[in-house]
Amino acid sequence: MLENLKKEVYEANMALPANNLVTLTWGNVSQVDREKGVFVIKPSGVDYNDLKPEDMVVVSLDGHVVEGNLNPSTDTPTHAFLYRHWTDLGGIVHTHSKWAVAFAQAGIPVPAAGTTHADTFYGDVPVARRLTKNEVDSEYELNTGKSIVRAFESEDIDPMAVPGVLTNDHGPFTWGKDAMDAVHNAIVLDVVAEIDYHTMSLNPSQDIHVPQYLLDRHYYRKHGVNAYYGQNTH
Repeated sequence: MLENLKKEVYEANMALPANNLVTLTWGNVSQVDREKGVFVIKPSGVDYNDLKPEDMVVVSLDGHVVEGNLNPSTDTPTHAFLYRHWTDLGGIVHTHSKWAVAFAQAGIPVPAAGTTHADTFYGDVPVARRLTKNEVDSEYELNTGKSIVRAFESEDIDPMAVPGVLTNDHGPFTWGKDAMDAVHNAIVLDVVAEIDYHTMSLNPSQDIHVPQYLLDRHYYRKHGVNAYYGQNTH
């Protein structure tokens, strides 16, 4: 079932090593089919060089395997929880990309320091709080998803306006309208994390945040009803 979706998810997963976002098998991409109530995700621990479209695993929104001969990603409960809670999400990416992980391990949000960031993320990319021992020992991956949602709710952040998060001590998750859109956001997140690291090193004593009016201009010229970036295809 869902052979076209499996191919799309396979191609999105292969875009991770192509863009230097994963080392070894450290990453996964999924995409949801809302009408069927399932999503397709990378199998756990399979080398990207060995991966095939037919290896992709079909999973229900409650996290049970519907079709597939391989075990789904260990992060499947996180993906499932986010799809259930945020119904606008179409695709999700998790990586251990180096620069975003550095911020995650430091427990520092990725600041909206300039227009490169503002084109994709309408504000800082937040950090979900560190999980407790009990949360890690019981349903770790599910609790990771819950911690992500709590981070957005506690700061009243629109997850579609800031389509990414850092999980403390762990790494980034990004999302979008589909799997490739989520990959795009994963690429941007790691790039802006690297840029911010250097910006903070060069200017450690001042607030590096972009002014709100410039953030607004750059975000809304690419997103929203009055967006004018790119080519009008209508």
